Amino acid sequence: MKRQVPGLADIARDARPEIPDGVFLVRVDGAQFRWHAQKPFYVLRLSILEPNQFAGYPIVGRLYCTQKAIWKLGWFLRDFLYDPELLAHEQVDEKALPGLRGVVKISHAMVHGISLINLDGFAPASQWEELSAAPSSNIPPSRSAEARR
Repeated sequence: MKRQVPGLADIARDARPEIPDGVFLVRVDGAQFRWHAQKPFYVLRLSILEPNQFAGYPIVGRLYCTQKAIWKLGWFLRDFLYDPELLAHEQVDEKALPGLRGVVKISHAMVHGISLINLDGFAPASQWEELSAAPSSNIPPSRSAEARR
């Protein structure tokens, strides 16, 4: 049996445009560790603070915890000013992450027909003014990115 439900199409349609690739000032709303035998990861829930036209929009991405990818988790934690003492003890406290602020560079990828957001780079929130004025392709890597090379 089919039923007519007025207004359902408006709700089903995404009212917000897709967030474009680029650089955003964000706040961490939550993080959760997910165990996977080959690729354990953290799911990060971020809220955009700037630019204003995207303020409040969510970004959900993954940071993997494998030996090969742990550098990116460290980069994120350092640039978002995570507790240096916990970092020195190699501890991630999921309850200490919400509220941290920083800059994230994102891009979109299609994997098996699913649109995913890649977290491509990070910077401290104090660099937002400088980074937001620069074209995203000209953003210099942070010192931590240079140290990995």
